[in-house]
Formats: sequence, structure tokens, C-alpha cells
Amino acid sequence: MSQATEAPPLKAKRPAARRGGLAGILALPRLLWAVLTWPFRALWRGFRGVRSFLTEDPEDVSLTDTISESLDSRQTFFELLSAFGEHLDALRIHLTRSAIVFALAIGVTGWQAQNLMALLGLPLTGETLTFAMDLWQSPTLSTVAPYLTSGTAAIQQLQTREPAEGLATFMRVALLGAAVFAVPWAILEIYLFIAPGLMARTRLSLLAGIPVAAILFTSGVLFAYLAMLPVAIPFLRDSFGFGNAWTPSSYFTLATNVMFWVGVAFEMPLVVYVLATFGLVNPGMLIRGWRFATVGIAILAALITPTTDPVNMALVMLPMGLLYIVSIAGAWVAGRLRQQPGQVGGGETT
Repeated sequence: MSQATEAPPLKAKRPAARRGGLAGILALPRLLWAVLTWPFRALWRGFRGVRSFLTEDPEDVSLTDTISESLDSRQTFFELLSAFGEHLDALRIHLTRSAIVFALAIGVTGWQAQNLMALLGLPLTGETLTFAMDLWQSPTLSTVAPYLTSGTAAIQQLQTREPAEGLATFMRVALLGAAVFAVPWAILEIYLFIAPGLMARTRLSLLAGIPVAAILFTSGVLFAYLAMLPVAIPFLRDSFGFGNAWTPSSYFTLATNVMFWVGVAFEMPLVVYVLATFGLVNPGMLIRGWRFATVGIAILAALITPTTDPVNMALVMLPMGLLYIVSIAGAWVAGRLRQQPGQVGGGETT
């Protein structure tokens, strides 16, 4: 006779927990507290992240040792390739963000391109310095409006000779305006890409150079607009006794090229400071090479200026010479920071 299998005892179901009580009473205050304190907690996490970014040093590993180890071990070699791929992916992200910001800046400057072209037309009327002084005394839209009318009338005298010339001129002006706004952001993205491989002190000193880059580039653009173009345009128009039938393309190409490249040339102190931070140049080297620097500045001035007259070349050479002196001072400051304990010019990028 077969034995009957005993069925396992059924587990008694626990009664469902009743909502309410102390936990239910405290749920709403906890939620309110979490919502109210979320901005402060987010700011604190952001502060800790920035502090860690600016104070923590990367692992000091020689690039030569890393490559030699990767050649000895297949696993290390694949790890090096994986790290290289991560760097490429990070570079792609930084370039994408820079492109997005540049596209947004083009949208804004394209929206105001007609007014920008009117202001760029003021050197044709000889009212550039008057406009700058009036705007300095009274920075209002009512001050700008008459000059916009005058500049618009001046550029309407320019004659197009190709169907797409007006569109090309419009885009050129929009691109220059976008560059003024987007170049500092692009420099910030470059910094964020290389910063993880730098020592903390170098990282902090280079971070201070980002607003300096924006100020120098904008100063160069304004210098070209206020000092160079008001001298160069009348010289080119009136010096040789010919009639003028300038096109929008020729005039705005001249104006935007001069403004952009003078803005780039004004970045010289920052470039020298970065090179001195990494120990590639020093003040003594710059002082001993002043003769070569003078020749280089003269060649650069000849390439930038639209005319060959000595007045316009002197207008470029004088500020460039002053900027070279500022570069020597910046190299001295970078050298002193480099000599402080714990300062390493540039850690290897990990």
C-alpha cells in the first residue's frame, strides 16, 4: 500500500500593510524637503565636482613608459588603444558642443546681420570714431539709430556683380560676428579636453586665460574697426584719383579679414603664456629674440594691413610691439608659477 504524500503546509498570507501611520504622515514633509533642498544639493555637488577638478592631480606617468609597457604586453596594448578611443570620443563631444554654440551664434548674428553690415559701412562715411564717442557717452539705441541709417545708405552705394554676391556677403558678416562670440567657448572646450591630463596648478592658471582670450580677441576686433579701417578705407578710396565701383564682396571681405586677423594677432600674449606654462619659452629667450620678433611683427603687419603705406603698418606694429612686451611679462609670471613646489608644466594626458 502506497504511502500518501503529505502536502506542504500553505503559508499564511500576511495582511497587507496598511498605509498611514507615522510613515504616511512623514512622507509628504520628506517630499517637500527633498524638493526645496534640491537646488542647494545640486549646487553643493557641482561645487565639489569643480573643486575636485581644480585640485586633484592626475597620475604622473611618463608617456614613454606607457608606450614601452604596451609593446611588452598585449593586454596593456589593448588598454592603451581603448584609452585612445575614449580620448577620441571625448574630443568628438567637445567639437560637437563647439559646433552647436557656433551655429547658435550664427543664428543670432544672422538675425542682426543687416545692422552689423550697416555698422561696418561707417568707415565709408568717416563716422566711425564719432559713433564710438557718442556711444561711449550715451549707450542707448537712440544713439545707434542715426548711424545705422547712415551706414545702410553707404553700403547701398556698393554694387553687386554676381547673383549670389549679396548672400555671400551676408554670410561672411554673420560668420565674423559668430566668431567673436564662439571663439571663447571653443577655447573653453579645448581647455576641458586637455585639463584632465594637467597638474592642478597648471589647470587653474590656464583656466584664468579663457576670459583673457575673449578680451584680447574682442580688443583686436575693436582696434581694427576703430583705428585701422577709418584710416585704410579713405586711403584706398581717395589716394590714386580713380573712380570707385566697389562691390559688397570686395569691401566686406577686406573689412572682415582685417578685423578677424587683428583679433587673432592680439592673442599673442596668451599663446606665449601657455607656451611658458609648459616650459617651451622663457622671458630671457623672448628678450634675446626681440630683433627677430620685430621682423616677424613687421611681416605680420604687412600681411594683415590692406594697404602698403607706413601709416597702416605702424597702426598694427605699435600695438603688436606692446603686446610682445606684455607677452614677456606673462612668460615671467608663468615661469614663477612653474617654479613653485608641486608645479609640473604639463602632465601626460591619461
